[in-house]
Amino acid sequence: MGEIISTREAYGRALCEYGENPDIVAFDADLTICTMSCYFAKKYPERFRNAGIAEANMIGMSAGVAATGKTVFCHTFAMFAAGRGYDQIRNSVAYPRLNVKVVGTHAGLSVGEDGATHQCIEDLSLMRTIPGMVVINPCDANETEAAVKAMIEYQGPCYLRLGRSGVENVTPDFKGYDFRIGKGVTLKEGNDVTIIATGLMVQIALEATELLEENGITARVIDMHTIKPIDRDIIVKAAKETGAIVTTEEHNIIGGLGAAVAEVLGETYPVPLIRHGVEDIFGHSGTAQALMEKYGLTKNKLAEKVRLAIGMKR
Repeated sequence: MGEIISTREAYGRALCEYGENPDIVAFDADLTICTMSCYFAKKYPERFRNAGIAEANMIGMSAGVAATGKTVFCHTFAMFAAGRGYDQIRNSVAYPRLNVKVVGTHAGLSVGEDGATHQCIEDLSLMRTIPGMVVINPCDANETEAAVKAMIEYQGPCYLRLGRSGVENVTPDFKGYDFRIGKGVTLKEGNDVTIIATGLMVQIALEATELLEENGITARVIDMHTIKPIDRDIIVKAAKETGAIVTTEEHNIIGGLGAAVAEVLGETYPVPLIRHGVEDIFGHSGTAQALMEKYGLTKNKLAEKVRLAIGMKR
């Protein structure tokens, strides 16, 4: 079993490690301990600014610094970044294509007891509609560290989605694992169906394949860490070779990973597709685990969806 660590914790460590680059500047909106930007703030205080509880202003400040040639990371909860800061991200960051990396932590249901007002299950859809925006949702600590490195090397706006809860570090177990923006990773081969997962649902997808194997079903698992640009090639290849696809995400099924995959299939190689995620509904207050159960984001429910998809094959 891999190390249990939250992606936000892994992110904080990675930014601090790569932060020795003097061109990297960071902002936070009064949540440094929660977003883990505190590591960077402590080590490089001369390149860190706390904007206070003023998320939109923070993004505007980040854009201004990026306009001078710096690489800027700005942090807050996903709801306050993608939601409250949408206008500034669209107009001040993406429109002039500035090198700002927006980091939204406590995304999805993992914020738990804070309830619907803080559970951002729409951020992937919001961010992928912005022209030129790269959208990344890593599944574990290893992938998060790789994503930070790739974002620093990438010139342009990015959105990084991070969770609150600890997740198992699964990607180091796969030989030849290689993180590249816009390229999905096949973590498990299978011939009957493909599960395309993102974020913490990658681990659940791998667990679901064990249940399916008890019924003689082999499922391919693709880790789609980059929602935009989506890896069209790996989707089409999976569709041709397995004939059915199930997407799974800790996000509204409208506009996120499932929608992105549906768009690719509709334009290239239509096969049965089932989108597994949060239905068109707001969240509730409760523990992260209880909420995952409530919304059916479990290995058992995912396995059910996979069987349905296989039954739709012609």
